[in-house]
Amino acid sequence: MSTGSPASPAGTPPLAGKAKRARRVLLSAAAALAVADLAVKGLAVLTLQHGAGADLGIINLRLLYNTGVAFSLGAGLAPWLVIAATATIILTMTWYAVSTAPAMSRLSRAGAALVLGGAAGNLVDRLDGRGVVDYLHTGWFPTFNLADAFVTIGAGLYVLGTLRHSRANTPD
Repeated sequence: MSTGSPASPAGTPPLAGKAKRARRVLLSAAAALAVADLAVKGLAVLTLQHGAGADLGIINLRLLYNTGVAFSLGAGLAPWLVIAATATIILTMTWYAVSTAPAMSRLSRAGAALVLGGAAGNLVDRLDGRGVVDYLHTGWFPTFNLADAFVTIGAGLYVLGTLRHSRANTPD
């Protein structure tokens, strides 16, 4: 005899299954984005390591290593300190994103995956002690990489998704 909501094939309530799926998709997407970022950075190092560059119009390819964080802030700090602080921030963000993933809109989850994937890619890249590989140069903006674009776009999507989701759930 069944009481309550129907169970999924695995015996877990459907809402618990959806929550697990939301968390799994978020973390899988973040991991895939980090791997993609690291692969592109590896390619940039292989092709641009001896001062080679490429002019692609509004953007150029040029290899630089950023030992600091955003916009080279903290470049003079000990590498272990930057790594430890960055890892702590990423772990906190990951905990929050995984905890709240089931309640997020899809757009917010996509944004969170981009932020976590980009942040993880830059953290892993930083572990060799040389700094983060940057290779996209505009001439009017600091040189950056795909992970930086993931973080920036992801933050925007997260905020937009949160605003849209809260507006849709607000009574008139």
